[in-house]
Amino acid sequence: MFLLQAFGGGSPTRTARTIMFRKKHNSHDNQERDAKDQEQKIKELRTAIGPLSGSSLTFCTDACLRRYLEARNWNVDKSKKMLEDTLKWRSTYKPEEIRWHEVATESETGKLYRANFHDREGRTIIVMKPAKQNTSSHDNQLRHLVYVLENAILSFPEDQEQMVCLIDFTGWSLSNSPIRTAQETANILQCHYPERLAVGFLYNPPRIFETFWKVLKYFLDPKTFLKAKFIYPKNKESMELLRKHFDLDVLPVEFGGRNQVQYNHEEFSKMMIAEDTKTASFWSLEENTPPQPRVAAQAS
Repeated sequence: MFLLQAFGGGSPTRTARTIMFRKKHNSHDNQERDAKDQEQKIKELRTAIGPLSGSSLTFCTDACLRRYLEARNWNVDKSKKMLEDTLKWRSTYKPEEIRWHEVATESETGKLYRANFHDREGRTIIVMKPAKQNTSSHDNQLRHLVYVLENAILSFPEDQEQMVCLIDFTGWSLSNSPIRTAQETANILQCHYPERLAVGFLYNPPRIFETFWKVLKYFLDPKTFLKAKFIYPKNKESMELLRKHFDLDVLPVEFGGRNQVQYNHEEFSKMMIAEDTKTASFWSLEENTPPQPRVAAQAS
């Protein structure tokens, strides 16, 4: 007691309160210092990449630069290399110019689409059903993926920067996902859309997928690998993880929820055609009326 009073200048209770206050104060100071350091890194990265124009200028917001810095552990040089690679890719691939009528056929079966529901944190959801693969063109499949990613990002609520992927492996076989396409998909997500994935739920993967995953994981960076969560319908623990992120009334039945919603290609096409105009406006592109895509009544 005497020692505590001598060094603390008061009672043990007062001393404990003083220590707690100092810890909180120091923690607050550290957070402010970290925030200032991060802002400085963003300024350094913007200076390093130099003057920008057109869609590159629109793309490189402070939030964008922050994501590239986070992806490279706030190393400016490595972030600069990563961002420059993306800008080069975007200048040739032109993802902001892809329109629905170019990829509509890829979406007829509902193998990949932006969902009309969100998780408990209000994040945008991308649904993937690889067993519903309906085409064989590697390039067109990737173009469709990029279109959906770009559309999803533009749909983010103002307070969100990440999306959640729900991947239903029911009925999946190796023929549905060639390793080349899977590898390129991982490459696009990691290299050109860093820190956009919050978590990916791999639902009901068959035993054979374990072999496929052992190969695919070598193409994933550690951060992306840790975001993959395997969900098994008969495993209460893994299902609880899914329920932690989704309200069961919102989650579709095929993912263990109670929502009877089904993918409707005709309705989704109407929405995408309307949103193409918004996309062109965001990127300040002149938009002409595209040819109407061939749509099916419903695919589920």
